Amino acid sequence: MNPLYASKDTFLDRVGRRVAGRLTTQTSGYEPYTPSDPETLARTLRPCDILLIEGNQKISSAIKYLTQSTWSHAAFFAGDEIPLTLDQATLPVIQRPQLIEVNLGEGCVAVPLRKYSTYNTRICRPVGLTPDDRDKVLSFMISRLGLKYDLKNIFDMLRYFLPAPPVPVRWRRRMLAFGSGDPTRAICSTLVAEAFAGIQYPILPEITRAPGRAAATSTYSRAEILHIRHHSLYTPRDFDLSPYFAVVKPTLEYGFDYKRLQWEPGED
Repeated sequence: MNPLYASKDTFLDRVGRRVAGRLTTQTSGYEPYTPSDPETLARTLRPCDILLIEGNQKISSAIKYLTQSTWSHAAFFAGDEIPLTLDQATLPVIQRPQLIEVNLGEGCVAVPLRKYSTYNTRICRPVGLTPDDRDKVLSFMISRLGLKYDLKNIFDMLRYFLPAPPVPVRWRRRMLAFGSGDPTRAICSTLVAEAFAGIQYPILPEITRAPGRAAATSTYSRAEILHIRHHSLYTPRDFDLSPYFAVVKPTLEYGFDYKRLQWEPGED
């Protein structure tokens, strides 16, 4: 591609930036209930962990509604595997870029843990990864750093302006992926799902039928799981629901003794 043409600022680029700016503005009234401090997260997270985040942007509200979930964003923890500049290498751990994520308007970027110090988060850890497959997933995600979100794809972003779009439940997941052929779509979980698909690591189980076994009675339930075989249809909540990803709670990882908690005296 001609670099002069690639850098040309078109009308659609300008409109795209405005749309992305509106969607990424923060909503009012967000109050985290159990935010994890960055130091504890840094001690707990391991490469290839998925950090789910309850976002507070307008696009976050739409994603949470469409997926019927607390989680609107997923970031991939690469830790010290991310190449650092000389200036970044001298920073404290929580200020170094250790998470890989896809942001609307930005594309695939590396960010520090402190970015989510005031958010509700959850760690989902793939169980039993071999060292070779771990390296493949890490290499895939790191190689995607720098991919840009196509701001010309205006119609791909406009669907997020309705926090409660009047669409049937069975179409909501499809609505998230509709029109999005670019690998740097607004939901990072699709890129992460593609990385794990490359090593054939499951996220949600396939449906199998066995004689004498009880089957799901809901046609929609069966269709929902079958539909999400393609990485473009995975959402942040799928890592939480997955039977192959362990939920890791930083407050319990290094010993927890409820007897040491300090309680305020109750009122009469």
